[in-house]
Amino acid sequence: MRALQAHNRAAKIVEIEQPTLFSAGVLVETKYTAVSPGTERLLIEGSKDSVRQLGYSAVGVVRAIGEAVANVRIGDIVACYGAPYVGHMELMVVPETLVAKCPANVALAHASLAAHGTIAIHAIRQAQLQFGESVVVIGLGVLGQMIAKICAAASYDVICYEPNMKRAAMLKDAAGIEAFSDLNEMEQHIKLFTNGQGADAVLLCAGGKHSETTARSLEWVRKQGRIVIVGDVEPQFNREQLFAKEAIITISRAGGPGRYDARYEKDAIDYPYHYVRWTEGRNLAAYIRLLERKAIDVADFVQLQIPFAQSANIYEQLAKDEALTAIIDYTGGN
Repeated sequence: MRALQAHNRAAKIVEIEQPTLFSAGVLVETKYTAVSPGTERLLIEGSKDSVRQLGYSAVGVVRAIGEAVANVRIGDIVACYGAPYVGHMELMVVPETLVAKCPANVALAHASLAAHGTIAIHAIRQAQLQFGESVVVIGLGVLGQMIAKICAAASYDVICYEPNMKRAAMLKDAAGIEAFSDLNEMEQHIKLFTNGQGADAVLLCAGGKHSETTARSLEWVRKQGRIVIVGDVEPQFNREQLFAKEAIITISRAGGPGRYDARYEKDAIDYPYHYVRWTEGRNLAAYIRLLERKAIDVADFVQLQIPFAQSANIYEQLAKDEALTAIIDYTGGN
């Protein structure tokens, strides 16, 4: 089968062996995959003298199941999340804990953004927000956009900052969301909206390790509020401000509990529901439910769609078009 991989700092479509079905695995024929531009560019840059698999978010049709699989059937449409099982490839074998069935009313291209939705949901949970609270989202790439929309769907008051005016404008008419491209304007809005108390949480989704917004986030959060690091930023904060605010700094790791645990992923041994309510698999299913209920609309995320055969150039196209993400089509579409 064919797969998109990084070889010596370049993306290439190559022939690889088909994956072998294992006991807890689900064989999926890929229909669409979604690109994570920041993460995948880093993988390409880091592939000198090595091979790196690209991609970790997909949707497809189940063609076979392992003998231990209980809740998935052949012919089901499933969203899939998580490398090394999921990638830009024609066939995948994915553990049952990393797939979620898609109802008929969910657009497959939207379901292919499963990883972004799962990661966004876990980041929001890390903020430990309660009904009616306010959240600041810094950076409106695909992950920040997803977080903002899910927070608004949960009835949190959302304040966003993104220097790219085109990306900020994508949320201009979204109910419950105020988006700014000027930091001073955003700061004034936070003060007015919270009566000077500060937002309940700040989610840092910006790229770039040394963003000025990281340290300044302490100015925007209330006392004993939470700052969640979602993007690739260095956690550099002023100790005096930390002390004064007694803020909680936390990092959101991928899609939630279970990620990088071989027993949960490869062996599909789920965590007890009553002890770990929201695993990465349950967060994945929650994203699909949001789409099913039309609680969020991600149609405007699909700014670039390309056939798999032409996908080796997708990263250059993303940079040129300034698109949020790209959807790779394996269906023979155009």
